[in-house]
Amino acid sequence: MNLSFTPEEEAFRDQVRDFLADHLTPELRAYARRMTSVYATKEVALEWQAILVKQGWAAPSWPVAHGGTDWTPAQRYIFDVEMARAGAPPLSPMGIGMCGPALIGHGSKAQKDYYLPRILSGEDFWCQGYSEPHAGSDLAALTMSAVPDGDDFICNGSKIWTTHAHEANKMFCLVRTDSSGKLQQGITFLLIDMDAPGVRVDPILMLSGEHIQNAVFFSDVRVPKANVVGQVNHGWTVAKYLLEFERGGSSYGPRLLARVRALRAAAAEEGLLEPGFARKLSLAEAEILALEAAELQQMSELAGGGTPGLKASMMKIRGTELSQHLTELAIELAGDYVAPFQPQHTCPGGPVLVSNCPDVSENVPVVGPESAVTVSAKYLNDRAGSIYAGSNEIQRGILSKGQLGL
Repeated sequence: MNLSFTPEEEAFRDQVRDFLADHLTPELRAYARRMTSVYATKEVALEWQAILVKQGWAAPSWPVAHGGTDWTPAQRYIFDVEMARAGAPPLSPMGIGMCGPALIGHGSKAQKDYYLPRILSGEDFWCQGYSEPHAGSDLAALTMSAVPDGDDFICNGSKIWTTHAHEANKMFCLVRTDSSGKLQQGITFLLIDMDAPGVRVDPILMLSGEHIQNAVFFSDVRVPKANVVGQVNHGWTVAKYLLEFERGGSSYGPRLLARVRALRAAAAEEGLLEPGFARKLSLAEAEILALEAAELQQMSELAGGGTPGLKASMMKIRGTELSQHLTELAIELAGDYVAPFQPQHTCPGGPVLVSNCPDVSENVPVVGPESAVTVSAKYLNDRAGSIYAGSNEIQRGILSKGQLGL
């Protein structure tokens, strides 16, 4: 494999670096450095998204006709690397990274024409309605019902672990429209307005104290049949397509490399880069580089019109477990400084709501080194990484069945 870049690709790298130097503000960089979640707040995500939309770079994987780019796999990789290197905050994945590809792959022309521009503009901010209290890893067991009534469905049931449902105005949702056959055959992919009568959102606090997740309840919610993506009772096909992009449609490698190298730099600056810890960092970096090589192969396949397929499960397993491993190395580096809980100095993915927690003035200085400020909250938040988008145990089952025939 030729890993060198052409002069044209290096010129593109310079273009990306110049853009980031001019448009990635100090405030956005500072926010990203203090993040404790995989999600930025809605305000920060949309601020950065608006800058990228103006440049035409917000949705590299979309077709050009819908606001995407015509970049090569190498250019998309370079863009990911430079974004991570510059410390740019992430965009919300629910719209551009998940609902957008689902609509592009399975939506009607009218749905694409209406929703895709609103995703890019931020006018529609999406959440995902998949998991239910009794149907998470076994997603096909979902029971939220959608009963036809004229031109509408009447929806009843609940969803759980719904990221940013309290801030979203739209949800892409899986509902049960037929219970007579196999579980997967009676599911429909439906778009729901979050401000529709009968929708209620209750907060779920993360271990880190952040309000990012929610439970959502639907009581006789009326949804137009025109909001079905694909065909009624065939939503499982759309759901699997979307999950491939959620699990493996983007690159873990560049951001993981940026994190492990930041840990090495912090350890060196604090005089803690002793041989044992340095060896752990080097082993982690080697594993990340192996994942990155697999991602480069996948990007080439995607550019040829393919989908992530089974590799999505592999990427999700390795990406999330390596991310968790880096949080463990960060705790080892922080030592006793991992103990102070100082959310006033972090940038969580949502408000930190902790009962009986006394007000702490923002004038109180940081306890410990800069590298330790977010460590405990990031560790706690990232425990969900091996569960969301289908637990890693389920991903291993998918690989054993689909790849090995077990």
